[in-house]
Amino acid sequence: MSKVYQIQSYLKFLIRSTNQHGVHSPFVFDLVTKCFYDKSNHVAYKTIKDYINQLLKSNQTIDVKDLGSGSQVFKTNSRLVSKMAKVAGSSFKEAKLLYRLSNYFQFNSILELGTSLGIATHAMHLGSPKATITTIEGCPNISEFTKHTFNNFNLKNIEVMTGHFNSNLPNLKNNTYDLIYFDGNHQKEATLHYFETLLPTSHNNSVFIFDDIYWSKDMTDAWVSIKNHPKVTVTIDTYHFGLVFFRKEQAKEHFTIRV
Repeated sequence: MSKVYQIQSYLKFLIRSTNQHGVHSPFVFDLVTKCFYDKSNHVAYKTIKDYINQLLKSNQTIDVKDLGSGSQVFKTNSRLVSKMAKVAGSSFKEAKLLYRLSNYFQFNSILELGTSLGIATHAMHLGSPKATITTIEGCPNISEFTKHTFNNFNLKNIEVMTGHFNSNLPNLKNNTYDLIYFDGNHQKEATLHYFETLLPTSHNNSVFIFDDIYWSKDMTDAWVSIKNHPKVTVTIDTYHFGLVFFRKEQAKEHFTIRV
């Protein structure tokens, strides 16, 4: 069901999407031309690739406890790290975009829901190396593995929290975040709940990024609800990511951009 939906939604995305020439907002135009379409071969890309390659070469197995929507690929809880890196972690293309976004905005405080193997975490860290990153992973065994991998790569300022998002979020809602990356539970009710819970942590220049907004029809419905929220002013749909901005100085507008 989901695979068919994803293919259909991607074809529709291609039809309605545009590039920088369809953008009249100076803020979004700059973001698209200077960040999305930045063709530089950043040094950080090699570091991200090395990180991914180490995971792809791993012969370690992790006993996974799924707390979110579950896997569309894995049928058992015992999973090879190399296979998880291939299908469950952020792709190299997605990680590069997360790096460029972090590098462009230079965030100081980042929250990630869904650490997984830490590919996205590493990319955001490289983009905003001075940022403090809090990342939450539901599965204790994945959490331990990824903490160890971060140590091997000498990554600093990253706090990995373990457990269900609902247990951890109440302790974080008095904080303020420049970026929140939602990548842990691809179910409508859960996504909307996390969005509402974390709205008070946003400020005028915060960015919320939702991963896999076309994972399922339910997930797309959640994305539509978020776009329509009165506090949201600008959104950008890149198919894989949905970016949300709260800039009060901008008129409400939604963009669909090919990256």
